[in-house]
Amino acid sequence: QVQLVESGGGLVQPGGSLRLSCTASGSISSFSRMAWYRQAPGKQRDLVAAITREGIMDYADSVKGRFTISRDNAKNTVSLQMNSLKPEDAADYYCNAIRIGLNYWGRGTQVTVSS
Repeated sequence: QVQLVESGGGLVQPGGSLRLSCTASGSISSFSRMAWYRQAPGKQRDLVAAITREGIMDYADSVKGRFTISRDNAKNTVSLQMNSLKPEDAADYYCNAIRIGLNYWGRGTQVTVSS
């Protein structure tokens, strides 16, 4: 069983920052891509940021310039640094990984942006 464990969610004021982490079982180099998705109540789950095995990154237009995805192969961890947070960023954030064409998901971590 592939395990993805997220951490770092919580409550933050608008304009604040949070750093989410996703630790995977085994080497993250075994995954062709790792990514962060988010889902707000009543909405679909959307891609926020992704990084491939080769190091290519992709961001949703709504977070470009504010969020940064990174990886630490030694710690088997992918992180999402979120700056200048807005109320519309509030959602459940999920870690995703792809290996041999199969998708794996973490249980999610909640991010709340409110004064």
